[in-house]
Amino acid sequence: MLNDVTFGQYYPADSFAHRLDPRLKLLLLIAYIVALFVAKTFYGLAACALFVVAAVVISRVPFGSVLRSVKGILFLLVFTALLNLFLHGGEHLLAEWGIIHIYLEGVIFAVFLMFRLIFLVLGSALLTLTTTPVSLTDGLESLLKPLTWIKFPVHALALIMSIALRFIPTLIDETNRIISAQKARGADFESGNLFKRVKAMVPILIPLLISAFRRAEELGDAMDARCYTNSPNRTKYKKLTFTWRDGVAALVGAALIAAAVLFNVYACEIFPAAYPYVVIA
Repeated sequence: MLNDVTFGQYYPADSFAHRLDPRLKLLLLIAYIVALFVAKTFYGLAACALFVVAAVVISRVPFGSVLRSVKGILFLLVFTALLNLFLHGGEHLLAEWGIIHIYLEGVIFAVFLMFRLIFLVLGSALLTLTTTPVSLTDGLESLLKPLTWIKFPVHALALIMSIALRFIPTLIDETNRIISAQKARGADFESGNLFKRVKAMVPILIPLLISAFRRAEELGDAMDARCYTNSPNRTKYKKLTFTWRDGVAALVGAALIAAAVLFNVYACEIFPAAYPYVVIA
């Protein structure tokens, strides 16, 4: 039931993207998100789409594994699209039913926003598919290390993220087992209205919460048995180093930001006749 959740799951492969420094991949994701929200034209959105498609090809991760991450936000996509479709004003009226008015500008804005959300989820999913949870938290801890000057618990935050990412697949498997056990006892999770389906989830949530707390207690006991302490003098088994691959990837990220900004500035000069339909203002 939850096999389509890809966030937190790692796809092992020997690719250019997998060998990149996790710190750079985090920075590239931030640059990619900035480019998505800076882009106000479909040209800028196309540049972001080209970037994420090229990243998927380079990473050797199957497109199906990346696209499955979109299924988790289908409700959000539909809700956001309908909300903007009915509430966004404009000058070109397409349809009218009582107080509901649908404008061409609203349709364009809804489509633009849907693609922005889809590309945002694809980029985030690709990060976790190409980076192990340990490497990801090590990179985050390294990037946030300057915050230790103000006594911010960077290592504790990185440890929490590492544990959370590590146990996402475990909790998904546990949820699937509970659902299968409840179905074997005659539970029905698919029929009825929304309220009945939500009520039917109670026999799943309670055992899942109990199992999660039990795992957390066992993990804490295991860490105490190994004399784990949050010491600033802890060393790393694997040192993070930048290579020539990271330099190439950094240039690509800078080019993406530049492309998104340039497309915003010069959109009116690219296919002037299509200008009203490619600019989201």
